[in-house]
Amino acid sequence: RLFRHRLFLVGLALFGAMAVLALGADLIAPLAPERMQFRARFRPPGEGFLLGTDNFCRDILSRLVFGARLSLGIGFAVVLVTGLTGTVIGLAAGYFRRLDEPLMRAMDALMAFPAVMLALAIAAALGPSAVNAVIALSVVYIPRTARIVRSSVIVIRQMEYVQAAVAAGAGHWRILRRHILPNSMAPLLVQLSFLFAYAVLTEATLSFLGLGAEPPTPTWGNIMAEGRQYMREAAWIIAIPGAALAITVMALNLLGDGLRDVLDPRLKIQQ
Repeated sequence: RLFRHRLFLVGLALFGAMAVLALGADLIAPLAPERMQFRARFRPPGEGFLLGTDNFCRDILSRLVFGARLSLGIGFAVVLVTGLTGTVIGLAAGYFRRLDEPLMRAMDALMAFPAVMLALAIAAALGPSAVNAVIALSVVYIPRTARIVRSSVIVIRQMEYVQAAVAAGAGHWRILRRHILPNSMAPLLVQLSFLFAYAVLTEATLSFLGLGAEPPTPTWGNIMAEGRQYMREAAWIIAIPGAALAITVMALNLLGDGLRDVLDPRLKIQQ
């Protein structure tokens, strides 16, 4: 059913292409991303430099693929941390009623701030680095994941099969592991696919503002930041990583839409 969904297949193909670029950066990149090719400053895309060069005579293609590795790696790390932590908090809040109020009020306090502004504040306090960017983005998106899981758990714990397990004397851990968590995975997977897109986009924002990985380490955000003052004479420096970022975010959103259409029983599959 999932692989008959056209939008999902388009998103999968686009994201797969970006993942291949990231994983195969060592093989695809013609040069090291920090290597300078003197006398090749602002070389336009074409023969010799497929995607051109930047103001420091560095190959844009090499920096793009290595930037894809770091940008997607940060996004995946954020999804992993957010998924694990948010799931634990959501399960605890939804299943143990005494924990619901304090945990959810803490999540509400974090969600009261705009996501980008909170990420900027945390990243600025911790300092610019890839690890700190992961921490900042994880703190921002954990409350959203926790609330999704909590809402699923509140519904599932009232189901007959859960009540039957309680009547049979099953412990809390067994009920959570065997009954509640597996049936909460569908909305969680959809949420994480969208969070991946948000994380990649917000990481690019942090890097663009100098709060992500420090140059000369390439990410899509800091490549665009370096090229913004040369948009007239070398527009490709900012346009190419910007297009890669847009394609990646669109692909992840298409994947999320496909997962939602297939996993949500209230929706029909778009043929």
